[in-house]
Amino acid sequence: MVSGLKRDLGLFSVGAISIGAMVGSGIFILPALAYRIAGPTMVLAFLLAGVLVLPAALSKIEMATAMPQDGGTYLYIERGMGPLFGTIAGLGTWFSLSFKGALALVGGVPYLLYVLGGDLPVSIEAIAIGIALVLIALNLVGSDVTGRFQVGIVVVMLAAMTIFVVAGIPAVESSRLSGSFDPRAAGSLSLLEATGAVYVSYAGVTKIASVAEEIENPSRNIPLGMLGSLFFTGGLYVLIVWVLVGVLPVNEAGGLANIGIPGAEDAIVAEAGRLLLGTPGVAIVTLAAMLALISTANAGVLSASRYPFAMARDDLAPSSLTEISDRFNTPTRAVMLTGAVILVMIAVFPILQIAKLASAFKILVFVLINVALISFREGAVEGYDPDWIAPLYPWIQIFGIVAGFVLLSQMGTIPIVGAVIIIAGSLAWYYGYVRKRIDREGAARDTVRRNIGDAAVERTRELFESDTEYDVLVGVTERTSERAKRDMLRVATDLGRLRSTVVSVVEFLDIPHRVFAEDHVEVHDTDPPEWLGTDADDRPDWVPHGSVNPPTLTSGGVEVTGDSIGGNGDSGGSGPGDPTETDAAADTRIEYREVDSEDHKRAMVDVATLEGYDLLMVERDRADFHRRLFGGETDWLLDNAPCDVVLVEDRGLDGLDEISVVANRGAYDPVKLLLADAIAEEADATINLLQAIPEDAPDTQRETMEAYHTDLISICTVPTRSTVIETDNRIEGLTRFVGDADLLVTGVDRTGMTGRLLGRPGNELVESVDCTALMVQTHDGRESRSRVKRFLTDYLFA
Repeated sequence: MVSGLKRDLGLFSVGAISIGAMVGSGIFILPALAYRIAGPTMVLAFLLAGVLVLPAALSKIEMATAMPQDGGTYLYIERGMGPLFGTIAGLGTWFSLSFKGALALVGGVPYLLYVLGGDLPVSIEAIAIGIALVLIALNLVGSDVTGRFQVGIVVVMLAAMTIFVVAGIPAVESSRLSGSFDPRAAGSLSLLEATGAVYVSYAGVTKIASVAEEIENPSRNIPLGMLGSLFFTGGLYVLIVWVLVGVLPVNEAGGLANIGIPGAEDAIVAEAGRLLLGTPGVAIVTLAAMLALISTANAGVLSASRYPFAMARDDLAPSSLTEISDRFNTPTRAVMLTGAVILVMIAVFPILQIAKLASAFKILVFVLINVALISFREGAVEGYDPDWIAPLYPWIQIFGIVAGFVLLSQMGTIPIVGAVIIIAGSLAWYYGYVRKRIDREGAARDTVRRNIGDAAVERTRELFESDTEYDVLVGVTERTSERAKRDMLRVATDLGRLRSTVVSVVEFLDIPHRVFAEDHVEVHDTDPPEWLGTDADDRPDWVPHGSVNPPTLTSGGVEVTGDSIGGNGDSGGSGPGDPTETDAAADTRIEYREVDSEDHKRAMVDVATLEGYDLLMVERDRADFHRRLFGGETDWLLDNAPCDVVLVEDRGLDGLDEISVVANRGAYDPVKLLLADAIAEEADATINLLQAIPEDAPDTQRETMEAYHTDLISICTVPTRSTVIETDNRIEGLTRFVGDADLLVTGVDRTGMTGRLLGRPGNELVESVDCTALMVQTHDGRESRSRVKRFLTDYLFA
C-alpha cells in the first residue's frame, strides 16, 4: 500500500524508540509499588515480566515483517481476527498508549517535588501540558526528527543510569537481597501480582511495530531493534531494581527508603542516588527520570497516533484521519487528535488511576497478538509471507496466552473493570459506526469456521459408515391422520436402505386418570391395523417383504409382545440392540404395539428410554409452536427425549424428485443428511444442500461454505448439489430456493424459553413452504452444545 509516509527510521532510531518507550515508569515509578507487593522478590518479578512479554514480541516481529505498515497491534489483530477485534484492539490500544503518555508526563512529579523540597513554581498540569505541546510539534514535523530526538534522549538517559548502576553495585548489601530471586520468599500470588503490576514496563517493546511503515529495511531492523531493546532493557531493569533493593533501607510502612517529602514517596531512585553520590547523584537520577518519562511520552504520541491513522485507512475510523502533510509526510490529523486527547487527560482526569486501569488492557492485547499469529499461520492467509519466522510455534504463543490470563486473574477487580469499560466503548463504536461500512473478516474466523465444518464432515462420514443398528420409534396418537402414519413409517423404513433398522410403530392411547394404576403404561397385544398394510396385496412398495412374526422386546425387564412385519422372513424377533442379520437392501423390521397411558408424551419418552431407541419420530403439532410463553407437548418432548427427534409436517410424499436439506445457521447435523440420503436413495431423488449467508458476506465465507458442501456431497450416496444463497432475509431467501422441492429436511434451531420468546426460524421456514418437512433435533447436539458454542457457531456460519 502506497501511503506517502517516508521510510527513514534506521536501526538506532528503532532501538531508541523501543527503549525509550519502555524505560520510564518501569524504572522510576513502579519499583516502589512492586516492593510493597512482593518485597525483595520484585527483582524476580521484573525478570519474569520480561520473559512473559517475549511471546508477544516474537509474534509481533513476524507479523510486522509480513505487513510492514503503520498500525501495529491493531493491524495484526484486525487482519487475523477480523474488524470487530481489530476495533477493540485499535481503540483500546490507542487510549492505553495515550493514557501512558499522559502518565509519563505527570509521572516525573515525585522527582521534581523531591528536588524542590515539595514546592513547585507552577502547577504540575501546566508543566506537563507545555512538554506535551513540544512533543506534539515534534511529531508533526516528522518521524525522522522524532527518531533523532529519541536517540538523543535515550543516550543521555542511559548514560545517567549507567553511572547509577556502576556506583551502586559496590554499595549493595547482600543481606537486603535475600529472596530477591526466590519465588517462595514472597509467595506465588504476590509474585504474580507484582509481575502483573510491572508487566506494562515492557509494553513499549512492541510500539515500534506501530510505525513499521516508516522503518527502512524492516525485515532486518524490526527484529534486531525489538529483540535487542527487549533484552537490553530487561537486563537494565533487573540491574537497577537489584541495586535499589540492595542499597535502600526499608521504612516502617514496608516500602523502600524513607522520604519525608509529601508527594515524593515514590521517588526512591532519587533517594538511592543521594545515598550513593550525594547531590550529584540526585541531579543525575532526576535528569534521567525526566528524560525517560519525556521519552516515554514522545514514543506514546508517535505510536498512538498511528492507530487512528491505520484504522481510518481500513474504514474503521473517519477517512479524514488518513490525511498526510505535504511538507512533512506525517499523519497530521491523527497526531493532532492523539495530542488533544493526551492534553485533555492531563488537564481533567486522574491520570495515575486511569493508567493503572488501562494497564490490564495491555496484557489482554498481548494475548490477542499471540492468537492473531496462530490465526495467520493456521488460516493460510493469501499474501502472508513474513521475512522473519517466530521460533517454537505454536508452543510459545500458547504459553503467552495462558500466562496473560493468569496475570489478569491476579491484578484485582479494578484493572479488569477498566479493561471491560474500554472493550465496551470499542464495541459501541464498532456497532454504531464500523459495522455498516465493512464487509471483510479476519483469518481466525474463517479458520474456526473451516475447523467446525471439517469436524461436522467427519461426524457425518462416521455416521454413514457405521454398521451399528439405528432403531426408530414412530409415535402416533389418535389425532394422527392415516396418511401421516403411513408417511412417517415410510421415512423410518427408508433408513434400512443404509442401516440395519428396527422400526417400532407404537400407537399411544390416552386413558382417564386412575388412582390405583399398577403401571405407568400398559402394553397390549393387538393385530396390526389396516393402514399398516399387513396384507401382502395391500402393502406399499416401500414396505420390506417378509412374514408377520411375533417379536420379543424387553422394556424395563417386562416382556411385551405384539406383531411384526419385515426382515427376510425368519421367525423370531429382535429388539433395538439385537440386529437381525438380513439382506442390506431390506434389513428393516417393522413392529406394531399399542400403549395405554394417562399422558402419551411421557409414555413416548419412557418407551424410548427403556428400550434404547436411537430416534423418535412424531407428527409436528402446529398449535404447539404458537404456545409461546409456557410451551406445549412438542417443547416437552424436545427437551426430554433421550434420543434424536424428528418432527414430521406431513403434506404427502408422492413423487419424490428433489429433497432440500437446510442448515440451520450452523453446520449440518449428520442425522439430517442420513435421513435425506436414505429417502432419496429409495425414491431415486436428488438432494439440494441449502445454506444462507448474509448479502455482505466476505468471499472467504462463501468459499468455505462451498468447500464444506463439496466434502458433504462426496459422502452422500445419491446425486447431490450445493446452493449457497446470499440474503439478509434468511427465511424468505430459503423459501424461494426450496421452491418446487418435494421434501424439506431442516432443524429445530431453538427450544425451550428462547424459542418461545424469540420464535423459531426453522418453524417459520416449515410453515412458509408447501412440501412435507422433517424437523430434526439431535440428542448429542442438544446435550453437548453450550449456549456459547451455539452462539459462536451461528456467528461464524451466518
